[in-house]
Amino acid sequence: VQLQASGGGLVQAGGSLRLSCSASGLPRSTYSMGWFRQAPGLGREFVAAIPWSGSNINYADSVKGRFTISRDNAKNTVYLQMNSLKPEDTAIYYCASSGYWTTMIHEYDFWGQGTQVTVSS
Repeated sequence: VQLQASGGGLVQAGGSLRLSCSASGLPRSTYSMGWFRQAPGLGREFVAAIPWSGSNINYADSVKGRFTISRDNAKNTVYLQMNSLKPEDTAIYYCASSGYWTTMIHEYDFWGQGTQVTVSS
């Protein structure tokens, strides 16, 4: 299994970034993909999740209305469009896969390497 996250960078507050997560080798039992983030000195937290099929989407309250998760099944890629970025969004962002519909970190089996997002004030 390979999950390759990309698209991070440095942006000013109020700006936008789009993260991509390219997946390969996922088991047939994979149900959903999630984005998580980890800020310096803090634990990893849930950001958003989307199933590979169906319309359910889940967001953390802190990103609702600003971030949009989407998928391209043909490309086996999941995206995270991040708008109106704030300095507190600064973190390493990880994509992960799960055999469940869940926001729980421990229920995600495979993880990408992470991509750094830095929002300056």
